[in-house]
Amino acid sequence: MSQLLSPVTFGPLTLPNRIVIAPMCQYSAENGQATDWHTIHLGSLSQSGAGLLILEATAVEARGRISHADLGLWDDATEAALGNVLASVRRWSSMPIGIQLGHAGRKASVSRPWEGGKQIPADDENGWTPVAPSPRAFHAGNPAPHELTEAEIADIVQAFAESARRAERLGIQLIELHAAHGYLLHQFLSPLSNQRTDGYGGALPNRLRLLIEVYDAVRAAVSPKIAVGVRISASDWVPGGWDITQTETVALILESRGCNFLHVSSGGLDERQKIDIGPGYQVPFAAAIKAKVRMPVIAVGLITEPDQAESILRHNHADAVALARGILYDPRWPWHAAAALGDSVTPAPQYLRCEPREARGVFEAR
Repeated sequence: MSQLLSPVTFGPLTLPNRIVIAPMCQYSAENGQATDWHTIHLGSLSQSGAGLLILEATAVEARGRISHADLGLWDDATEAALGNVLASVRRWSSMPIGIQLGHAGRKASVSRPWEGGKQIPADDENGWTPVAPSPRAFHAGNPAPHELTEAEIADIVQAFAESARRAERLGIQLIELHAAHGYLLHQFLSPLSNQRTDGYGGALPNRLRLLIEVYDAVRAAVSPKIAVGVRISASDWVPGGWDITQTETVALILESRGCNFLHVSSGGLDERQKIDIGPGYQVPFAAAIKAKVRMPVIAVGLITEPDQAESILRHNHADAVALARGILYDPRWPWHAAAALGDSVTPAPQYLRCEPREARGVFEAR
């Protein structure tokens, strides 16, 4: 058996293999509510053979969306809509399903990527005033976001907890807190975006405070059977910003509080970032953190080839690998990986007859 297709455990949740489908925004919700697009999209990915499907960044309040078309889970209507989609997906797939809960902070109120991704004015029907740790816009020339008060921060912590409760009611088995890619929790972590002088800014323990409060609130809000972990950017790729040393510190703190996994990414906070992109370019960050902690670590970032993914695991650089755009391009990537590595997967019985002659044995019947 390959390492890639072997089981892995994230706290209370055991996955059948180590291929994770990373959260990918679809910008296809209506007022935060999942639509038929999500049924089609998630239905396809749920037949991929991956070990875990994590739903796209899901806003814990309306102003926490990146765009007006982002998925949300903040009220009964958004919960019901997502519940309908999940019921359809689960009818045909037993794949474990997680959700990424997040808040866009100052990167909110923008148009969809294929519409340019520009900031939408607060007085537009599809816009609003973004919030942030400090009144510093993400793009130079954009209006300053609203600086959150301590009372407003406390409300956001509770919004994360309430969304987590809704996720458990929907039967979701894993919750990933989005503290990466320049969104609100990352904005509090980085000294580039957090210029506060109160208990949420300045020294590292203060900048970590919101993430730890959100983690603790979510962990307390759901039952022990739910795995809870964090997606984190290990570096801002900007001098003087968030870096791997600070990431290792927060990783150890989260582990001490019972965190079930860490999903390691990078960048997204500052438009001055200079990233040397290449195959597996973020894996060294995952490897550095894995050397410090016992909890499982997920690596992500231009992991595109089965042999590459297998090597990452065999060299103990991570416990699982995540695919995003690559699995959109090839929704049967896990099947093809099993064939390339001489291993097997279990497809839906409706697909058993498509096993290729040159890869006999790659399919196992349930």
